Amino acid sequence: MYSPVLPNTSSVHRPLLPAVLMGFAFLSFSAALTAQSVPLALESPAAHPAQTGPHGEKLPGMPVFHDPAPYDIDEHTGYKQIFDGKTLAGWDADPTIWRVEEGVMIGETLAGKPRGNNYIVYRGDKTRDFDLKLQMKIEKGGGGGIQYRSMTGVAWTRPQPAGQPPYDLKFMMTGPQADFWFPVTAQTASYTGQWYSENTMQGILAYRGQVTQALPGQTNRLVATIGDKRALGGYVNVNEWNDYEIIARGGVMMHIMNGQLMAVFIDDNKDSANNQPGLIGFEIESQPCKVSVRDIWLRKFDYPAY
Repeated sequence: MYSPVLPNTSSVHRPLLPAVLMGFAFLSFSAALTAQSVPLALESPAAHPAQTGPHGEKLPGMPVFHDPAPYDIDEHTGYKQIFDGKTLAGWDADPTIWRVEEGVMIGETLAGKPRGNNYIVYRGDKTRDFDLKLQMKIEKGGGGGIQYRSMTGVAWTRPQPAGQPPYDLKFMMTGPQADFWFPVTAQTASYTGQWYSENTMQGILAYRGQVTQALPGQTNRLVATIGDKRALGGYVNVNEWNDYEIIARGGVMMHIMNGQLMAVFIDDNKDSANNQPGLIGFEIESQPCKVSVRDIWLRKFDYPAY
């Protein structure tokens, strides 16, 4: 019978193996600790005094659990103000609809004078990954919204009202929108906060109260529910100012009103138009309608494409 030659496993050598393995384990553990890098501002003090481990290493234990800093629409660290409250400098708009009045950007259409969709466009930045904070209200009727990652100059898919000249495409925006409607009807009231694609065949990809996701080659699917669509309408101030915030990072786009999450759309198609840098702007739709916006703050991140 064949007898293989085995390595020497005498008791002289056997104790070295556990010691070597333990040494490697400790080095791996130490490397894992030193490889972690988080901002100091995110760290909490230890819940108990640190202890010394069997190899002299420091064991800090568990952190003290703590609440995040409170919601604050006026917290503007890293932001820049993109509306000066006096002029429309940096903005592109039809002056027959948009104006500045007492520190507020206003778009207005009148009863009996039909106008189609219209937009005011911020030309100062094209951005993909950002936080946008502002205050907004809609009065009298009609609707509007906040455009982002959008473009101008795209042929319009719906006709201008009868008797009106063709749309001036430099004022028309195509792309993602955080919707906002006056409660003209129960249906239009439910649009506020949703994720809508303006001037495309995508339409509504996340109704208010939904988190939806689109994977490559698939339609958007519901992955979670934030709350009841109608109940979330209780967070919307009618004829009054509303805090509106948009957070966009990569394929994730979040709409927040008055501190309440309203809708999230996750587009995992990296080449999608929804995932490209674009323009910010505001819409006015239908008539009569008065859209007012103030305190517009933008914080850009624009990480490399994933």
